[in-house]
Amino acid sequence: MRRDYFELDVRDVDWYEEDEPPRQPTVSIDFYGPPEDLRERFSAPGGDVLAAEDLDVALRLQGPINDPETRGVVSVTDRLTGDYVLELNADAVDVLTFIGAAREYGRHSDDEDGHYRVDVAIEGEHFATFEKSMFLVYDADGGLLRGRSLIPSGVEL
Repeated sequence: MRRDYFELDVRDVDWYEEDEPPRQPTVSIDFYGPPEDLRERFSAPGGDVLAAEDLDVALRLQGPINDPETRGVVSVTDRLTGDYVLELNADAVDVLTFIGAAREYGRHSDDEDGHYRVDVAIEGEHFATFEKSMFLVYDADGGLLRGRSLIPSGVEL
């Protein structure tokens, strides 16, 4: 699937920089390609939609992390097979702000299921929602940036 089939929008991150009460950050991904392609990629072997614990979310930077112009590739992969479910281009600073808000939300919340939410839609129509607590960040050379990643306590990589 082409990366330009996707639009990414984030919500509930303003509180993080404005010292307001925490709200769970949400990333919305809207798909504008062939619907059957996305449904197939999100399908488990039995035909159900993959569960949140079966998916990994990551950002691969395409330039220096401190450059505000750096872009990155957000990917969602099937944890069991390693196959890409989707990839899309995004401004790295927006994604890193989102991860910071999710980390801070996790510190203030009793929510053990997720520090952030992913809403997926197909041409504006809701498809699936996932609660996640891990979001890995890799530099342009493929090295894991642990300090920038959202890694729950007790998880070893």
